[in-house]
Amino acid sequence: MTGPQLPLALRYPPDQRFETYIGAPDGVLAQLQAIAAGSGRDWLYLAGPAGVGKTHLMLATCAAAEAAGRRVAFLPLQAAAGRLGDALQALEGNDLVALDGLEAVAGRREDEVALFDAHNRARASGACLLYAARGNPAELALSLPDLRSRLSQCARVVLEPLDDDGRRAVLSQRAQRRGLVLEAAALDWLLKRAGRDLSGLTALLDRLDRASLAAQRRLTVPFLRQALGDSLGLD
Repeated sequence: MTGPQLPLALRYPPDQRFETYIGAPDGVLAQLQAIAAGSGRDWLYLAGPAGVGKTHLMLATCAAAEAAGRRVAFLPLQAAAGRLGDALQALEGNDLVALDGLEAVAGRREDEVALFDAHNRARASGACLLYAARGNPAELALSLPDLRSRLSQCARVVLEPLDDDGRRAVLSQRAQRRGLVLEAAALDWLLKRAGRDLSGLTALLDRLDRASLAAQRRLTVPFLRQALGDSLGLD
């Protein structure tokens, strides 16, 4: 008898769904939806710098696949570096495994061999692997040429950072989902002073959500200055 399952919303944050991803290249969401449904033939390799939404898309794919009744697993490779063989063996039997952050195991010979073997086993069993990394296979510091070759055979999607309009749309959407009223002037103020990384901006939004609730204040520019001044290095 299996143990209780965590609610889907807790395992895969509601902000990280296909419908909340902004700025996807043409056709990418359809590719990932096909993978989630089990009808996609290609394995996908997502490449791009930090903060472009690689993890978002992976978690969205996992959530959709699990909702479709498929067995899925998401593994941040940074957490498994140095013992990847054991981690991958524990994930055997899943229909879809999303491996995030390949750069974390690049150059670790034992981890690379374990990943190469898992890749081949998944191909043989009909399981699907979804990869993400900050660079293309040729740009990773891999020591195993055969692994680089296998990764290069995956369909590849390169994600680019959002421009200011895209970042504004993401923050507006996420504020709305939290029930926050983020005035246009406050949104512009925040975008000009915070970093470009969407995960960092979302963390700021969570902080503002708590602060505005505690203070019973709207998210105006004076309130943002008061709540975030020290952390953003403002006077």
